Amino acid sequence: MPGRDPREPHRTATPLELLFDLCFVIAVSQASASLREAVSDGHCVTGSLRFALVFFTIWWAWMNFTWLASAYDPDDVPYRLAVLVQITGSLVLAAGVARAFQEGDLRVITLGYVLLRTALAALWLRAARSDTGRRRTALRFATGVTVCQVGWIGLLFVPASAQLAGIIVMIIAELSVPVWAQAAGMTPWHPHHIAERYELFTLIVLGESVAAATAAVRSAFDQNHDAGALYALAAGGLLMVFAMWWLYFARPAHILLATTHQAHHKRFTWAYGHYLIFAAAAAEGAGLAVYADHITGRTHVPPLVAGAAVTLPAAIFLISAWAVHVRPHRTSRVEQLPFPAAVVLILTAALSPAPALAAGLVLAVLVVVMTVADPTRRTWERQ
Repeated sequence: MPGRDPREPHRTATPLELLFDLCFVIAVSQASASLREAVSDGHCVTGSLRFALVFFTIWWAWMNFTWLASAYDPDDVPYRLAVLVQITGSLVLAAGVARAFQEGDLRVITLGYVLLRTALAALWLRAARSDTGRRRTALRFATGVTVCQVGWIGLLFVPASAQLAGIIVMIIAELSVPVWAQAAGMTPWHPHHIAERYELFTLIVLGESVAAATAAVRSAFDQNHDAGALYALAAGGLLMVFAMWWLYFARPAHILLATTHQAHHKRFTWAYGHYLIFAAAAAEGAGLAVYADHITGRTHVPPLVAGAAVTLPAAIFLISAWAVHVRPHRTSRVEQLPFPAAVVLILTAALSPAPALAAGLVLAVLVVVMTVADPTRRTWERQ
């Protein structure tokens, strides 16, 4: 399992990686659906916190495998079997999402997560054996991942009153492992491959938003509720998702990763910052579904809360994408200023009688502004 060439031409996602992503869709879908249920039932704060934790486990497991696979991917039988074990773990994790939301029961989700991460630690040990030049880095990864899994298992035996503090400690520990490991040397990850993998996961979470919103609006139509409000919700939801896709893909990530973001602090900021991008995109579908519940009377949360469920994820997505994905391209002030302004307008759209449509129009205008103001688009499209 030697390191791959980080300058390898035509490096793309493999069919096994695509299967890995496809199975992670199930966990993302479960997290989004559970967030919708929690907010519709009036548990906004608790539901949001549990969503943040559950989505962290999904994103972190996905991201760690993505970076390992970019550096080490022999595609032989042992490697494939280890990845299939990780996929199994993702399905177990997905099965435990509802229990984690409804009862705060972390046993099943922890089992799936530990299964995922243990298989990853085994791959790092294999990399340490094969890649002698980066053995210290690989061994640090394997050690850090293993210790963290022991910590998650131990957390199950901690009293409920102390679990939140324990979870925060474990999240900090997990986030510290790659920083500590790569202080001993950088793995041979491929900039174009990493950029494509992140782009594919962005499509996954945006697609989940479309699916969740479509199911909610269809159900509302079947109940013959206010057609005008539902049309506005459907149109606004589509505008929002289309614009979020357009704005994220307006700049190529691989150029950053191949140049300025070779430095550790910039690379980690970009990689970790995507947690907010992915989580916000997944939460957008839940927010649109909550507003559909508001229209049909299924939920009795105040209109402002239902509106905020739509606009807050969009604002978080926009400001996060701008901060970690667009702004580092050193674009002009004309291109920089519209993003923060649009965030303010989107947040105030929660007060509108049609928040999805209002936020969607703001995002659509931002797309127009960015497209007109982007003189380098044709240059990077050819790269």
